[in-house]
Amino acid sequence: MADLDELYGEIPTRQIAARLGADEAEVSSAVKTLLPVLVGGLQQNALDPGTASTIASAANSHAGLLDGGVDVDQVDEVDGSKAVAKIFGGNDTGQVASALSGGGAGNSDLINRLLPILAPIVLAYIGRKLSGGQAQPQGQSGGGLGDILGGILGGGGQRGAGADNPLGSILGSVLGGDKGGPLGDILGGLLGGKK
Repeated sequence: MADLDELYGEIPTRQIAARLGADEAEVSSAVKTLLPVLVGGLQQNALDPGTASTIASAANSHAGLLDGGVDVDQVDEVDGSKAVAKIFGGNDTGQVASALSGGGAGNSDLINRLLPILAPIVLAYIGRKLSGGQAQPQGQSGGGLGDILGGILGGGGQRGAGADNPLGSILGSVLGGDKGGPLGDILGGLLGGKK
């Protein structure tokens, strides 16, 4: 099953740290925080059927990025920045990084530099799951896409992902808080109040 641990395994943290000139442990920690934020943002956007088809199309177009493992030099950061803005209601990477950092997610500069690298990789991972998992029935809230996004957030060995707000619970468990805490609230604000 798709989950955060599998997605995290696709992220070349050592290569990203070298490219950014950042500490690998700090990059790894930030990546573990940002992955559920990105997937959660996509999941909230996928609740709208029209947006879900746009996400699925973008994910399919990025899927090749994972062929043979991710090469950070092949990641289009300009495209990643555009994806971040679409995921977070028009907020650019700087605004998202500032909001997340203010909520305790870590170094704002590092988050700002990571988001445009991570967004295309997350889309590629979802695209690969979509192309490999078409046996899933197409149904409510984005069909296969909604199932994949929910599976990523519900997996990863996360303990007690809540029924009411799985995104808040995931973010809470990632940050050691409960019910999403301030970062869950910030994410809701970035998504235009869709929590």
